[in-house]
Amino acid sequence: MITVNNLVHHEFIGLSVSVTSVSNKSLRLKGTVIDETKNNIKIQVDDVEKIIPKKGSIFIFELPTGEKVEINGNILSIRPEDRIKKRFKKI
Repeated sequence: MITVNNLVHHEFIGLSVSVTSVSNKSLRLKGTVIDETKNNIKIQVDDVEKIIPKKGSIFIFELPTGEKVEINGNILSIRPEDRIKKRFKKI
């Protein structure tokens, strides 16, 4: 089960996400995560797919329970399969 404490150790695909702060203001949006790579997160907004760079972005993920978690994209800038196994000191 995904919780606030273990979100970084789970898949993001299928979660609702808002991008709140990024160097490019046109990329501030809200949608659903459809794919993830080492450096980018692909978000579906209506019928359009947007690719958001992880570095320099702040993501607010909405969990299935309705809780919201804010995560700095710089922390997420590793391959998803490695992030799931990695131990983080404190996020």
